Amino acid sequence: MKRTFLYMALCLLTVCSCRPSSNQFSATVAVPEVPVLAFKATNMIARVDLVNHGAMPYTVKSVRVLIKCTENLSDITKVTIFQQDKEIGSTALIKHRNRYFVPIDLNLAVDADSLAIDIHLTLKDTIALSNKIQIEKIRFNTSEGRVDVVPELPTVLRVGLALRQKMQDKVNSFRIPGFATTTKGTLIALYDARWESDRDLQGDIDLCINRSTDGGRTWSPMQKVLDMGNWGGLPERYNGVSDGCILVDENTGALYVAGLWMHGVLDPKNGKWVKNLNDTSTAWNHQWRNFGSQPGYDVKRSSQFLITKSEDDGLTWSDPVNITKQVKPESWWFLAPAPGRGITLEDGTLVFPAEGRMETGLQISTIVWSKDGGKSWQSGKPAYTNTNECMAVQLSDRSIMLNMRERSNRGRMEGNGRAVAVTKDLGNTWTEHPTSRKALIEPACTASFHKHIYIDQTGKKQELLFFFNPNSKTTRDNFTLKCSLDNGQTWPEEFWILMDQDYGSGYSCITSIDNNTIGILYEGSGADIVFQTIEVDEILNKT
Repeated sequence: MKRTFLYMALCLLTVCSCRPSSNQFSATVAVPEVPVLAFKATNMIARVDLVNHGAMPYTVKSVRVLIKCTENLSDITKVTIFQQDKEIGSTALIKHRNRYFVPIDLNLAVDADSLAIDIHLTLKDTIALSNKIQIEKIRFNTSEGRVDVVPELPTVLRVGLALRQKMQDKVNSFRIPGFATTTKGTLIALYDARWESDRDLQGDIDLCINRSTDGGRTWSPMQKVLDMGNWGGLPERYNGVSDGCILVDENTGALYVAGLWMHGVLDPKNGKWVKNLNDTSTAWNHQWRNFGSQPGYDVKRSSQFLITKSEDDGLTWSDPVNITKQVKPESWWFLAPAPGRGITLEDGTLVFPAEGRMETGLQISTIVWSKDGGKSWQSGKPAYTNTNECMAVQLSDRSIMLNMRERSNRGRMEGNGRAVAVTKDLGNTWTEHPTSRKALIEPACTASFHKHIYIDQTGKKQELLFFFNPNSKTTRDNFTLKCSLDNGQTWPEEFWILMDQDYGSGYSCITSIDNNTIGILYEGSGADIVFQTIEVDEILNKT
């Protein structure tokens, strides 16, 4: 359904009736295609460069920006003007006769021929998640006349939430999102809370969640779900849990969160347990580096695969259960949940994507599964080597497709592409898919992979696969949602939507909020963890 666009004039003083001569000023405007986020102090929506070819100095009396929105202009609460990162004017919105006027008196003296200003918006905490914002015109009123600047190409800015921001809740940084919708419709956003630094394990890291019961408009406070505290007498910085993966049992409604726990640290030079660690110790190693995790099952030798369970829609969580001996071959260095989300198969089997290192230290991707409602778990065989950070979907023929980060893609321009494999026997055997290493480029980064069952207005049922990652071979930017209508055989560009063009850490996870709406949680340019929604109809009807 088409929406009537609402208009807002950001009026900065009275409009000047005169216009400068055609050669007096020139101007350009750059509108970054990035989300405008609630919970964030300001969002830059445009940078304008104004060049004066005439008399100097001069005064910029005011600026006026004409913006349109698809939903509610009252989602915007504040407009701020910056020059060289310094705020030079701002105001809240004032409603007047069904229009929105924002008078800001700049009276900015300019003694250089070039002036650059940034225009920022601030949103309410609770917004219409489907709202979109577009700049139509920017007008400068100067002592030398009026300058109108119109973007050459219209850029529609989507909105979203800065769900987790650096130093929020006294946490240094948030990383590694997982995302799921419970059988009651509650959204569960899972992530690493990295208390002391943004560094990977080992460190003081807990798996935490936020819950939303209204489709993502509002969220509960942060809640810990996997925290090993001072286990074994070591400080929390030596009992980190990371790389969370969330799974919803679609039959019982139970929720599972899996994570990788490191107890203490192994010397990166020889793999030996480092003794006498305390709160001031600086020894560090990572499970993927050097001797960070070793063969065996002892917590002082090998990283551990933990699972916690909730039976009340994520309100409370069980004590962690260690399933390392069930799923990891003893000779392997470690086996861990792959970050993101797991799935429930049509027959009720619970499946976590998994990653690890074999006895040679070679990285692999596989699955971990349970046929008894999470009481016991088994692992498949490696689907592909030199891969990790995978996600799984069940295809229409009931096989499982695993989409994997191919580590050799880092810096690779030719032959760049995600590894893809399929199994029909719970990972006992795997077949490389025809699109493997060909269809979906990456800069070597986690991506998200999700199946959505869509019923259109005529009642027709479609199985859609969604994929989201930095759509680049070299850098973690250009975050793009892609859709396949044929079980991942093709990913036509007409079903791609750019969500954020700027740089971010890049990890992501997708869920179905409802029949009509997809939700994305990702490490974008505007916050540690960004939440956005998009309607399925918009994706399918782009053409």
